[in-house]
Amino acid sequence: MKKLLAIVICKLLRAVGKAVGKGSSLPGKAALKICPDILERVELPEYIIAVTGSNGKTSTVEMIAHLLTQNGKSVAWNKEGSNQIEGVTTMVLGSSTLGGKVKKDILLIESDERFARYTFKYISPTHYVITNLYRDQLTRNGHPEWVYDALSDSINNKMQLILNADDPLVSLFGYQKKDVIYFGGDPLKTDRKENISVYDDGAFCPHCKKPMTYSTRHYNHIGHYKCTECGYQRPDTDYTITSCDFEKGELVINGKYKISLALNSLYNAYNLLAAFTVGSIVGIDGEHLAENLSNYVLKNGRIVTFEIGSRTGTLLVSKHENSVSYDQSISVAIADKRGCDVMIIVDAVSRKYFTSDVSWLWDIDFELLNHENVHDIVLAGTYCNDLAVRFSYTDIPQERIHCFEKIEDAYQYLDSDRKEYIYTITCFSDKGKFLTLAKGGTK
Repeated sequence: MKKLLAIVICKLLRAVGKAVGKGSSLPGKAALKICPDILERVELPEYIIAVTGSNGKTSTVEMIAHLLTQNGKSVAWNKEGSNQIEGVTTMVLGSSTLGGKVKKDILLIESDERFARYTFKYISPTHYVITNLYRDQLTRNGHPEWVYDALSDSINNKMQLILNADDPLVSLFGYQKKDVIYFGGDPLKTDRKENISVYDDGAFCPHCKKPMTYSTRHYNHIGHYKCTECGYQRPDTDYTITSCDFEKGELVINGKYKISLALNSLYNAYNLLAAFTVGSIVGIDGEHLAENLSNYVLKNGRIVTFEIGSRTGTLLVSKHENSVSYDQSISVAIADKRGCDVMIIVDAVSRKYFTSDVSWLWDIDFELLNHENVHDIVLAGTYCNDLAVRFSYTDIPQERIHCFEKIEDAYQYLDSDRKEYIYTITCFSDKGKFLTLAKGGTK
């Protein structure tokens, strides 16, 4: 009776939530209150694919869902992005019969990296994708190695791990294990030999803590690494970006599958590669995967086109308190050879922990904006002066930097008769504040 009651309550609350545009976690929370082990009592499909990591979870899951549905698979997935156990419970029970059987071919789960150990205490994924581990919200996630320890508790020997070989901390999950699938990139023309970031999370081996060397770096600590002491190194990859040309807007996987890029970002390329890897594992032909991923535009609101007066632009939603996310958005802007203005909005810090901590701004490579393709730099929001202090430590000429505490004033400054393209970089909390001003707002 508890099982039936939990499913019925969850479905009813979910229906009400959909009607009012809310309720992705509350129905699951109520169901877990009624029957704490409800996820153990549900009959699950053959494939249970989970995706976690610091960045790229939502985008990767969306692309996997797109590939699966385009190739005739029915999929249950938490498209609302509620990725803790309550949201996962809502999604699973919402896709189940009253008897507790999931009515889809594949269960696809986006899981918060810190709380995966709670969700997967009850559900054991058949395939477990880990995208990356980066510096993240200090108040919530501490340091990448702390997240690694938390994530370790969610892994068991029944899962097939699908790991980013180019992230030394992620690949450690598969160290000396069998039946691990690795994805990553060959040396690319955008690589560097040395770290240029303001910090280096790849300086020391995650296995023995001795110094580590890199033969090439894709960005930050992502690349080809080897420990100088214990021999721990980047494993060979099963699915590989063999070339990536942002001028042509295309990448090639395993030397034969060409994918046209809707967003010229290596960050995006890794998400595409992870989705391609999962699609291959479930039996979809590589040509079909490449075709379905080519020019795919995300529907999750992370990339939005807009208009300001006669000017056009792209909003890139980065994850606050996550420096690598900002670095990759900046990389998209500086690669635009048309020339552009860049607007950075920090009007809120954390959606959950109201600490007003801005120390993470010092981890972002704002120095990259000192580039010939970037013209004006506009800093906006409550924390614009904190941004201005950070920028004062770069070599960017001060006359190119403009500071506005009110987002509306920054918008008015950009609403001119100039023709340069605009890139606005901000977080989930602040994107709506900007889009209410801008015209268009198409994904």
